Amino acid sequence: MVMMPITHALIFVAYSLAALFLLGYSFAQIHLVFLYLRKKKKAESSSARSLPDPLPRITVQLPIYNEMYVVRRLLRAVAALQYPRHLLEVQILNDSTDETSTLIEESLPELRQQGLNVHHLRRTERRGFKAGALAYGLQHAQGDFIAIFDADFVPAPDFLLKALPYFADPQVGVVQARWGHLNRDYSLLTELQAMALDAHFTIEQAGRNAGGLFINFNGTAGLWRKTTITDAGGWQADTLTEDLDLSYRAQLKGWKFIYLEDLIVPAELPVTMDAIRSQQFRWNKGAAECARKHVRAILLQPMPWRIRLHALFHLLNSSAFVAVLTLAVFSLPLMMIKPLYPDHVIWSVLSVVSLVSCLNFAVFFYHSKRAQNLESFSISRFLKKYILLLCVYLGLSLHNALAVVEGFLGRHSVFERTPKFNIISRNDDWRLNRYLNPRISLKIIVEGLLGVVYAAAIVVSALSEQWMMVPFYILLSVGFLFVFATSIAHARRPLAIRMA
Repeated sequence: MVMMPITHALIFVAYSLAALFLLGYSFAQIHLVFLYLRKKKKAESSSARSLPDPLPRITVQLPIYNEMYVVRRLLRAVAALQYPRHLLEVQILNDSTDETSTLIEESLPELRQQGLNVHHLRRTERRGFKAGALAYGLQHAQGDFIAIFDADFVPAPDFLLKALPYFADPQVGVVQARWGHLNRDYSLLTELQAMALDAHFTIEQAGRNAGGLFINFNGTAGLWRKTTITDAGGWQADTLTEDLDLSYRAQLKGWKFIYLEDLIVPAELPVTMDAIRSQQFRWNKGAAECARKHVRAILLQPMPWRIRLHALFHLLNSSAFVAVLTLAVFSLPLMMIKPLYPDHVIWSVLSVVSLVSCLNFAVFFYHSKRAQNLESFSISRFLKKYILLLCVYLGLSLHNALAVVEGFLGRHSVFERTPKFNIISRNDDWRLNRYLNPRISLKIIVEGLLGVVYAAAIVVSALSEQWMMVPFYILLSVGFLFVFATSIAHARRPLAIRMA
């Protein structure tokens, strides 16, 4: 066997470690599929859960920051919640700097005429962003339980009545509902986002909950026991995902989480690539920050190995983008040096690892999509959407991997809210929305260049008969070019309309 120079060996090692991480992560996802299917197969108790007697006080917290397009919809939904008015308090935690505040003030008389005990709370400084607002509201909250809804969510009137009975167990700290989608069919982007989120809210959350694993409060559409929040140390603003952070601190203290797949709270999906980018950056960087904060506790605290292993993959799930980008980057020199070692066993190993990982992820998303019980579901339709989703994930790998690296390095950044547009039907237009932030960054230009690079790599790998790399390069090229083109289109259209 030919001895490798150090540079070649380092390329092999980097590529192999990334591939092995994705393999391990894919098997963790397959185990969640098993847990989910086992849960579905078991006969669930049909006995109705009883509400506590007497009913407790509940505070509904609504963190608001510049939400002029959706705030009235949220307030109408909260006003329709079915719960005794004398036991219900609503806190509008408003940090807005635009006319959202005026819209809220105009809505208050009508809300109070309906008997709603509503408080419009303003802070002098937006310190700590959403976490700071929730912590500020908690200091004044009268309720023993805290319900939280982001501005783009629309809870059903019976939300509190369905979630509250699960707190009969004094160890239950939070009940998390599943996210629905108000605008799933608005565009290809919203359809693919819905597919990704549905996987999280079916297989992942339900599977983890069924297996007694760590899960997370998703920042909204949940009901907390107030003492759980305070016992776990309260809301903290040292990560961009304060929800994941508090979830782990609470579960490490022994609190139980309940996930209700059948309790659905619909919300609005982002419709522009810039909005998706800001959301993805916050989620992935925040996850890395939480991993940096909690991995040590997970490693040191006594717990069964399967719970520990799943918790580690859960905290490190955003690192999958770093692994994917590592594969993409190191595959190029690897393609050049592979002919030098034609008989090396590593090629067979890496081929098997890559194939198994791809199959595992396909099975994961297949069962997620099948669980939706949509009439339009078919294998061919699933494969089409799955491949498109892979392309978008790969196209965002540079953006998301940089966010993850920033999180692990401890580089702090401001909390960038995801703009909401009140876009529901295909006839709704977002192009004149005041919250648009059209920009063409260097990162977007690099994504376009990468799309061209991997298009060339398709040709090179085909000419050198390295056929295993061709599908990967096709996905990378299509993904980077799609994200680049969509980003450019969404950045330029609003400007063109304003200039017309």
